[in-house]
Amino acid sequence: MHYRLSIAITALGLATPAFTQTKPADVKVEMTTPVFEMFRLAPGKTEEFIRSMAVWDKVNIAGGQPPTQLFLHAGGEGWDVLLYKPPRPKPTPSEEAAMAAKIKELGLPTGALYFVNVREQMADHVHFEATGPVTAAQWVAEIDRQRAERQIVR
Repeated sequence: MHYRLSIAITALGLATPAFTQTKPADVKVEMTTPVFEMFRLAPGKTEEFIRSMAVWDKVNIAGGQPPTQLFLHAGGEGWDVLLYKPPRPKPTPSEEAAMAAKIKELGLPTGALYFVNVREQMADHVHFEATGPVTAAQWVAEIDRQRAERQIVR
């Protein structure tokens, strides 16, 4: 399963539509790490979970962030929903404030209350971060570059 999952993850990155933000060209923007979360949901909680994701996307959008991308189970085993959060500019303090205001406006739970609420919807959860997307040739070129830089003979 891990082999097929890694291929699917690479494909997700390659097929991801871009979410653009307008930032001045001379401003260096720190990006987030791509994040994947795979859920096996509690029986009867699929619709509730997806509806809650739609509400949390309102928070992301309020802060100038893209909505989370959902991939729903169509084959394979052991999962119901895969979330993909592509690399994006880290929120500025004003964007974080806008997100906090939207959380308050919507009456969404945070902290321990969020944890308890979301855990009631899932049976299992896997969270992982990745680099990429990258082709095998790009990865090999990077390894070769690092070895040459360090004068490592293979």
